[in-house]
Amino acid sequence: MSLPSFDELFAQADRTRPALGVAAAGAADRTVLTALREATDRGWVRPFLCGRTADVRAFGIPLDGMTLIDTDNPARAAVAEVKTGRAALLMKGQIATPALMQAVLSRDEGLRTGRVICQVVLIEIPRDQRRFLLADTGITPRPTLAQKLDILESMLSVARGLGEPAPRVAVMAASEKPTEALPDTLEAADIAAHPPSGCTVQGPLSFDLAYAAEAGERKGVGGTVTGAADVMLFPDLTSANLTVKAIMYAADCRFGGLLCGTAAPVVFMSRADSPETRLRSLALALQCGATGERSASGRAFG
Repeated sequence: MSLPSFDELFAQADRTRPALGVAAAGAADRTVLTALREATDRGWVRPFLCGRTADVRAFGIPLDGMTLIDTDNPARAAVAEVKTGRAALLMKGQIATPALMQAVLSRDEGLRTGRVICQVVLIEIPRDQRRFLLADTGITPRPTLAQKLDILESMLSVARGLGEPAPRVAVMAASEKPTEALPDTLEAADIAAHPPSGCTVQGPLSFDLAYAAEAGERKGVGGTVTGAADVMLFPDLTSANLTVKAIMYAADCRFGGLLCGTAAPVVFMSRADSPETRLRSLALALQCGATGERSASGRAFG
């Protein structure tokens, strides 16, 4: 079994009822509103649009079925909608990541759970019929070994939510050979030697080995994960972010992302992303088990 395509995620979201509440922080943006308009029309969500009402209305996009929340602090207002249980999802709109994370991480009013918060991205490359998860692409600059293990648990939760019961995990590094000159390779080998239950872990693996079976054949590197990784755990934010953005802009691919480790899923991508990417991120979050009960419980998503 492999991870589902976005076409499959859309089909599943179309069948999901009732529609879930989603609080958009920074809703005054055409791409955000376009995505939410389609998601609402398809019956996926009931949006709460947090931002200056006049700015939201200025785009001329029909807002029927949506609730406007007029505020100068859209991040705080959106988080409050999740905390009260009216929304099951938080969605990053036209708002800077630090502003959103300040509200998410608020000790009294935020979505903290004690877990490591990380961004997980699902990439689909139709040409190769390959789908895989990458993390952490957006939050923790230099995760410790303990943090990497926590991030991995979140990735495994997402993979299982997508229907893969036994994910194949590649612990990523610049080389497949452990060496003291590259400390990340030593941590990768340690994780592979003591894997979480219910998955297959191999590492260190370079991207070519995790992605392409041909690379493994040429380099003489075998294993069930080589060329077939469902999950790619990167050593740091820089390597993960550069990799995911290179794929996004240089490959014919589809992608969507969300935050894990929070009390509810956070649909989380760049402010530069298209309506299609925002819609795919919503479909990803819906499939990964967002419920009003989970949002209200304070348990960690992922």
